[in-house]
Amino acid sequence: MSLIGGSLVVVRGAGDLATGCIVRLVRSGFRVVALEVARPSAIRRTVCLSEAMYDGVACVEGVRAERCLRVPEAWSPGDPVPLLEDPECRSLERLAPVALVDAIVAKSRAGTRLDMAPVVVALGPGFEAGRDAHAVVETNRGHDLGRVILQGCAEANTSVPGRIAGHDRQRVLRAPAAGTVEALRAIGDEVQAGDPVLSIQGVTVRSGIGGVVRGLIRPGFEVQPGLKVADVDPRGVREHCFSVSDKSRAVAGGVLEAILMLASR
Repeated sequence: MSLIGGSLVVVRGAGDLATGCIVRLVRSGFRVVALEVARPSAIRRTVCLSEAMYDGVACVEGVRAERCLRVPEAWSPGDPVPLLEDPECRSLERLAPVALVDAIVAKSRAGTRLDMAPVVVALGPGFEAGRDAHAVVETNRGHDLGRVILQGCAEANTSVPGRIAGHDRQRVLRAPAAGTVEALRAIGDEVQAGDPVLSIQGVTVRSGIGGVVRGLIRPGFEVQPGLKVADVDPRGVREHCFSVSDKSRAVAGGVLEAILMLASR
């Protein structure tokens, strides 16, 4: 199998890590189609192409996505990435991609199988390379972030957010109750420890640390207790809220490496 400009890659998901992968693949000359759920629950919405499911279009670092009912027949470099409501991958057979990337990061297989495309790449825990996918890319922060695994699994889910500037659990805000989210701050706002960030059914959710609000779930979203609803970056650099993260770039590099390596075989 040889890869030429315009080869099609299907990406499951269009959230934070998925968007980093989409941006890198598009810039590397691939056509990309992204598959999403009807109402994504992305936190880092300013860098998630999944926002096109709500707004019709979204743009991250110059790469545009457009919600579509079907993939356009014609394609030219620079065209928007089609974003389809298709969490079950029903359109996969018709699309016949050279590669499928499971970037949902659900910590489980979510229906992804080895036989779904000539090259199947999956992100993070819940997959075994050689059984569920041809390659797994490590998503846990640390020395192996972005590493391509051809046999075995990524590091197990620790349920602890990656440490940034000495903070892990404290930087993530979770829903204390079920209900509708009301934003009290915007992504990019500076906050101090104890400042209100959002409320759910009248219950105020406050930041545990100082920094900038890097992620905030879409206002009006219906949440369940324990769902991640916001995160605060203690590094306090507002510009980081509007560009692909260091973690996402590292993972995207692993995805590109895996596709090029495996397709060349």
